[in-house]
Amino acid sequence: MQTLEDVVEEMTVNETIQRHPASVAVFNELGIDACCGGGATLAEAAAREGISLPELLKALRQAAARRA
Repeated sequence: MQTLEDVVEEMTVNETIQRHPASVAVFNELGIDACCGGGATLAEAAAREGISLPELLKALRQAAARRA
């Protein structure tokens, strides 16, 4: 079983959703486009929305913990 600790900034939004379905709620909440923008890396998506990458990763990990 994978954890969100294996998510790295080079992964795309779509890859993250495929590996960790709970992440879709975080992307929606933060306004990160998982459709047309799904090919963006997590770093690119965070920068585009003005969110720090560490904040995004923290939110993704919290979502995973709630699902566990």
